[in-house]
Amino acid sequence: MKNYKYLQIATLLGALAVGIGAFGAHGLLETLASNGTTDTFETAVKYHFYHVMALLVCSLLMDTYPPNRKLKTAFWLFFTGILIFSGSLYILSLTGVSWLGAITPIGGVAFIAGWIMMLLSAKPKNL
Repeated sequence: MKNYKYLQIATLLGALAVGIGAFGAHGLLETLASNGTTDTFETAVKYHFYHVMALLVCSLLMDTYPPNRKLKTAFWLFFTGILIFSGSLYILSLTGVSWLGAITPIGGVAFIAGWIMMLLSAKPKNL
């Protein structure tokens, strides 16, 4: 597997999603409930995990169909989306810093762009 670094990043972020989700459900339940941000935190975890799956697919396809710059671009867009979208929602739900809600959509755009790049990589000449 030539692209093992991508798989390592994806699996590390997957473990992080499980850990953050479990910590939120057990260790932060009272804090999130008192802030009224339980739904926000859960949304962050869901999108984090959904896009870890996209990272895994990208990393496996990169190894199966190298070289494919569009898949690598998709991978980094999904990574960026997790950091910005889920990261801003995690921080917002824990701190109440409301201006972070303004940057959350940037992460959403990165997710959308990642899916589009993945679509573009699916041309027969690329695969």
